[in-house]
Amino acid sequence: MDQKLRFAVFGNEYQTKKSASMALLLSCLHRRGAEVFVERTFYDFLKREENGERRVESELWEGVRVFDKLDFPADYAISMGGDGTLLKTASHVGNSGIPIIGVNTGRLGFLADFLPADIDEAFDEIYNGTCIVEEHAVIGIEEVERGERREERRKGYPYALNDIAVLKRDNASMITIHARINGNDLVTYQADGLVVSTPTGSTAYNLSNGGPIMAPLTGILCLTPVAPHSLNIRPIVINDDSVIDLTVESRTHNYLVAVDGRSASLDDRIQLVIRKAPHTVRIVKRASQHYFATLREKMMWGLDAR
Repeated sequence: MDQKLRFAVFGNEYQTKKSASMALLLSCLHRRGAEVFVERTFYDFLKREENGERRVESELWEGVRVFDKLDFPADYAISMGGDGTLLKTASHVGNSGIPIIGVNTGRLGFLADFLPADIDEAFDEIYNGTCIVEEHAVIGIEEVERGERREERRKGYPYALNDIAVLKRDNASMITIHARINGNDLVTYQADGLVVSTPTGSTAYNLSNGGPIMAPLTGILCLTPVAPHSLNIRPIVINDDSVIDLTVESRTHNYLVAVDGRSASLDDRIQLVIRKAPHTVRIVKRASQHYFATLREKMMWGLDAR
């Protein structure tokens, strides 16, 4: 336990009950002599919460440093929140390979499955090297002007751990999406949208649109239409080394693209190319935490006693 580790902490500044869990985390890390860095917006949020049980004792902040960008060598990134916070943390971690520990202070928690009540026991396992680090596939998006050579156009982080969704605008009619896989025509979707999901994201937007649950690390992707205007259109699973080309037609001449929930409007002259990224996102799991047990619990399978 004399190993000195660096932890970069991210959090959801919109959950007001976060401070109690943060106090437990800081106490746990201080006892182990860890170096702690907290992302600035989360730090500012926690410092504003100074009443009742939401208060983090001032002595717990001693030695804690604040950062704006994860551009320093951290041993682990910690996500304090739900799965959405972990997705945000993954975008900050990028291709650095820093493993992410998800402490679930949210609701569902398929990805963030370290519970605040178990923080001490969980970090014992991290320091003892008995936790598992999973390599989760990431997909990236390129935006290409039709008729021009391909080039990456998206500003910001173009990669998704969960999914990339192509969607109609709020008050628009359905859109038409011409899909090609590895240069071969697949199908033309007439729908409210299309979700391209990794196995990690299969229990998110993909599932709510009738897509299949895909076990982690299976090397596949799924294309799931959103409210298709044909009963013949169904989700399809493909290898994750496939290249997906999407061309969109819309009466309003624009549409939305959401990359792990970060959405932007695009002109329908823009063609989309989706493919697996050259890097993975590394997520820390406890050895005792099994995916199918988590799935049964979160999906409440078996609770019907009939």
